[in-house]
Amino acid sequence: MPRHDLHSTRDRLRQGLSSAGDELGAAKAAAHSGACTHVFLKTRFDAAAGEAQGAAPDAPLAGLPVSIKDLFDFAGDVTTGGSVALVAAAPASADAPSVARLRAAGGVVVGRTNMSEFAFSGVGINPHYGTPPNPCDTKTPRIPGGSSSGAAVSVATGASFIGLGSDTGGSIRIPAALCGIVGFKNTARLTQLEGAYPLSTTLDTVCAMTRSVRDAVLAHEILAARQIARADKPLSAYRLAVAQTQMLDGLDATVARAFERALATLRATGARIDEIPLAQIQDLGAIQSTGGFAAAESYAWHRQLLAKEGTRYDPRVRMRIERGANMKAWEYIDLHRTRAAWIAAVEQALAGYDAVLSPTVPMVAPAIAELAPGAPRDEAFFRTNALLLRNPSVVNMLDGCALSLPCQSPDELPVGLMLWHGALHDDTILNLSLQVEKLLSSALPN
Repeated sequence: MPRHDLHSTRDRLRQGLSSAGDELGAAKAAAHSGACTHVFLKTRFDAAAGEAQGAAPDAPLAGLPVSIKDLFDFAGDVTTGGSVALVAAAPASADAPSVARLRAAGGVVVGRTNMSEFAFSGVGINPHYGTPPNPCDTKTPRIPGGSSSGAAVSVATGASFIGLGSDTGGSIRIPAALCGIVGFKNTARLTQLEGAYPLSTTLDTVCAMTRSVRDAVLAHEILAARQIARADKPLSAYRLAVAQTQMLDGLDATVARAFERALATLRATGARIDEIPLAQIQDLGAIQSTGGFAAAESYAWHRQLLAKEGTRYDPRVRMRIERGANMKAWEYIDLHRTRAAWIAAVEQALAGYDAVLSPTVPMVAPAIAELAPGAPRDEAFFRTNALLLRNPSVVNMLDGCALSLPCQSPDELPVGLMLWHGALHDDTILNLSLQVEKLLSSALPN
């Protein structure tokens, strides 16, 4: 991963050690390198050069490059959602509010990033435009995670400082964990969904990936148009929990080792960490047994397009969307009612705790070849997709907030540590994550 995050790069700009033009040139070189194969569906570095030159040096993003997931409108561009079914759609007449806020803060959009088609997968494979290889391994092409696959790789390779994306069941935190960067999913209501194709209007969240937690704080403050309440409490002042139900099941050796090492490091510096059952998590399967929000709500949006262009969809995506056609109205209404009761039960179980600690996903990134399109690999694909979504999707159902940050050693493949809680605990999660990131970084060997 590039050495400098957005904050340190802004310091370099102020000191005259770099310029917005220099940083854009470095981003362009990264975007055109082999590490960014299949990352961008479209770039605009020529236009970005003029914007970077005209950016105010004291603006929050100071003319530095950002990328936008192909889910978001950018004035004059066609938003395709990572699909070929919409390539003939009309160009957007205006920027999505999230894009507009990044640009107003001095961010320079360098391109539209690849993604799982219509954001319906945590794996990151795209059969239409290719799959961006995870930069963590230069020998074996590994999945980047999805659905915000290109956004993650753009940040991890240095092609952007902020990768704008979305998170419906983990689509920010999964690729952040697998690519070794930071992904923050805020409480959904804090950011605007307008100007982005929906997957689930109930669960969708607009958020971003960055190279550090302090950059995640800045990105959130821009996207949500709010400042977080800073807290300067010691780690020992927080009460933390580890959820035992489901979240720790079937961890591969690298993830298990990194997670236990992270907990040991935090406990050694005074953290109070309790292991709690949080048995309510096991109820999610029954709650969603009639389908779930994503299938029903995506089908409501896609049904007319499917009738016209359904043969052009990724078959794996189309199958998941079409499941929504079978949900009855009473089942959908019951799902909302049951979810509200479940949220209340989980919040009661977490009363008194400031955050829950979990592995973001239970595995390191598998090889692309194991999950590439094709019937022989479909079973492995759906099994992997379910495992990747398992932990982060709990937070979406909770209407909560969560941050994934790297916790692996330098000789290990990336592993994400997820800090999470219910709705509107965003400031606590961000403040705590700043401390955790610093402690884990200082504990790693040089």
